Amino acid sequence: MAIMALNAQQRQSRKWNGTRFAAGLGRGLAGALIFALPMFMTMEMWELGFYMDRSRLLILLLLNIPLLIVLSNNVGFEATHTWSDAIRDAAIAYAIGIVSSTAVLTSVGVLQFGQPFHEVVGKIAVQAVPASIGALLARSQLNGDTGDNTEDDDDPIQEGPADYAGEMFLMAIGALFLGLNVAPTEEMILLSYKMTPWHVLAVVALSLLVMHGFVYAVSFKGGHEIGDEVPAWHVIIRFTLPGYVMSLLVSAYALWTFERFGDAAIWPMLTAVIVLGLPCSIGAAAARLIL
Repeated sequence: MAIMALNAQQRQSRKWNGTRFAAGLGRGLAGALIFALPMFMTMEMWELGFYMDRSRLLILLLLNIPLLIVLSNNVGFEATHTWSDAIRDAAIAYAIGIVSSTAVLTSVGVLQFGQPFHEVVGKIAVQAVPASIGALLARSQLNGDTGDNTEDDDDPIQEGPADYAGEMFLMAIGALFLGLNVAPTEEMILLSYKMTPWHVLAVVALSLLVMHGFVYAVSFKGGHEIGDEVPAWHVIIRFTLPGYVMSLLVSAYALWTFERFGDAAIWPMLTAVIVLGLPCSIGAAAARLIL
């Protein structure tokens, strides 16, 4: 009787784990669609899949793998306890990104029979990157938990990293995710040519103010409140300024990847980086709230 009861309990446990995993897959697909849909519907992203330099596309695809692994270790489909679990979740997220990209691009007529193979693969590949990140972000956004997790929770959300390197990594993820939405657009380059040095300084100041106020000065969930014992300059130097530098680096990489620099001079290139740095800085500041 004890053996039969144990077997029944094991079957029930496997069934429950399968149900939880299926729910995680559903959230992942929903997250890929919600977070990447603007890019699915952007003409510049379709064109990138056709003419984008394949070496830069390959670098982006390869870079996305460790980003997904580390991200899944913090916010995956389910609580991960080993790196093998994180790698599994990252692979699943990448697969969801590919499947969702293929389905949406085919349904809206972007992918059609008779198109060159390299064009089809390129369009799917470039869209799969933001879609895969969205699939992992879905767990923290669509799980429906209140954040008051206990040991009895069915699907507890992992807390973000408390170490400084982890904070910087999440900032980079947030900057990359939001920056990918606008980096391929022509407006980034157009604005870089329209802006004067005073406009550039205003964008830099606005980016820093938004970063500092969005997370560190305002008491948002997941933010860092400035206590009376902590000088404001300490938080600015330790988090806001490094976070903004991280956003600019991500901005420069995104523009280089999507071939938005071309043969431009130094000033238009720098201006474009700063312009894209505004949404990237907002994404970096919001990363601890989103993740």
